[in-house]
Amino acid sequence: MSERMPRPAATDSHRPSRGLALSVLIVNQLLAGIGVATGMALAAILVADLTGVVAMGGLAQSASVLGAAIVAIPLARLAVRSGRHVALAVGYGLAAVGAVLVVAAATSGWALLVFVGLAAFGAAAASGLQARFAATEVAAPGFEARSMSLVLWATTIGSVAGPLLSETGDRVGAAFGLPHLVGPFVFSAVAFATSTLLVATLLRMPRAGVLETDALPDAAGRPTDADAAEVDEAVADAPVGKPVGSFAALREASHSPRSLFAILAIVCSHTVMVGVMVMTPIHMTQHGMSLNLVGLVLSIHILGMYGASPLMGWLVDRVGSVRVVLLGAAILVVAVVIGILAPGDDVLLVPLALGLLGLGWSAGMIGGSTLLTTSVDARLRVPLQGATDAAMNVAAAASAALSGLVLGAFGFAGVNMVALLVLVPLAVVGLRMAMVRRAAAA
Repeated sequence: MSERMPRPAATDSHRPSRGLALSVLIVNQLLAGIGVATGMALAAILVADLTGVVAMGGLAQSASVLGAAIVAIPLARLAVRSGRHVALAVGYGLAAVGAVLVVAAATSGWALLVFVGLAAFGAAAASGLQARFAATEVAAPGFEARSMSLVLWATTIGSVAGPLLSETGDRVGAAFGLPHLVGPFVFSAVAFATSTLLVATLLRMPRAGVLETDALPDAAGRPTDADAAEVDEAVADAPVGKPVGSFAALREASHSPRSLFAILAIVCSHTVMVGVMVMTPIHMTQHGMSLNLVGLVLSIHILGMYGASPLMGWLVDRVGSVRVVLLGAAILVVAVVIGILAPGDDVLLVPLALGLLGLGWSAGMIGGSTLLTTSVDARLRVPLQGATDAAMNVAAAASAALSGLVLGAFGFAGVNMVALLVLVPLAVVGLRMAMVRRAAAA
C-alpha cells in the first residue's frame, strides 16, 4: 500500500471527530479493564489448583502475556492496513473466545486447553496497549501524553473493579454449576464481547501512525521534549515513502539512543511489574490471606498503574518523557526493595509495594511510549510500536514463568531481587544517552 503524506487537520474534511474517537477509546478501556482484571486476578490460582503445582501458576500469566506478544505485530499490521478500529475489534474478539475456552477447559479439567484460552485472552492486553498509541493519533499537538494517559486512566475503574468482582463471579459461576474460580471468566467473556461491538461499530480513527504534528510545518511538527528538543537525525530523517516491517523498524530505531531508551523503558517497566505482580496472589494465599484481601491488594496495584496516569501524562508534556521514565525507574526500585524486606503477612507493606509497583509502571509506560512515538518518523511509528509491544510481552512472559520457579526456590524476596536486575539495562542505556548528549553539547 502506498504511503500518503498526511494533510493538516484543518483542511481534511474527512478526518474523524477527535472527541468522539477519544471518548470511545476511553469507554472501551473501562470495559476491557473489567474483562482483563476479573479473569486474570485468579488465573494463577486456577492453574495451580488444576495442575497441583504452585510453580505452574506463573505460567498462567506467561501464557496470557505470550499471547499478547504473538498478536501485537499482526494487530499493528492490521491497524495500518484496515484501521485501528478493525485491529482493536479483532483483538477483543480473540480475548472473548479465549475466556470461553478457559471456562470450557476448566470445567472439563483439561489444563492444557486453559493455557490456550489464556493465550487468546492475552489479545485483550495487546489491544489495550495499542489503544494508548491510538490516543496520541487523535490528540491536539502537545497533548499526546495527556491523551494517552486519559485512555490508560479509563482502565482504572474497570481494572480496580475487576478483582473485586472475582468473588461475585465465583459465586455466580457456582450457582450455574461451574467449578471454583471459573465464574470470573464468564464476566470477562461478556466484557470483551461488548468491547468488540463498541469499537467495531463506533470507533473511527485517522490513519494509523499519523499524529497531528506530522501535518504541521517542520519547525512546529518536530516532536519536542523538555529534555532534548532534537529528534535523532538517523531516525527522523529516514525516507518516508518506503513501508517498513516491525523488526526492521526495531533494528533501525535501536541505533538511536533516545529510541532505544524508550524501548527499554517500556520493556523493563512491564517485565518488572508482571514478574512481581503475578506471584503476589500465590505469595499472599500461602501466608493465609483471603481472596478478598488478595483482590484488594491487586486493586491497589492496578490503581497505582492507571489511577495516576493523568498526572504522569501531564508531567511528560511539562518536564519531558526522559525525566518521567527516570522517575518511574526510581519508584520501581523502591517497590521491589520493600518487596524484598517486607514480611509475607504484612498487611501494610505488601499493598504499599504493589501500589508503588503500579505507579512506577505508569511512569515508565507513559514516558517510554510517548518518547517512542515522538522520537521516530511516521514511517517507523506503527511497526515500531508493534515490535516494542511484542518484545515487552515476550520478556514479561519469560519473567512470569521464571517468577514461579524463583518463588518456589527463594521466596518472594527472590522474585523481587530478580526484578531489580531487570532494571539494569535501562540504567546502562540511560547513562549512555546522557553521555552522548553531553558530548554533543560540548
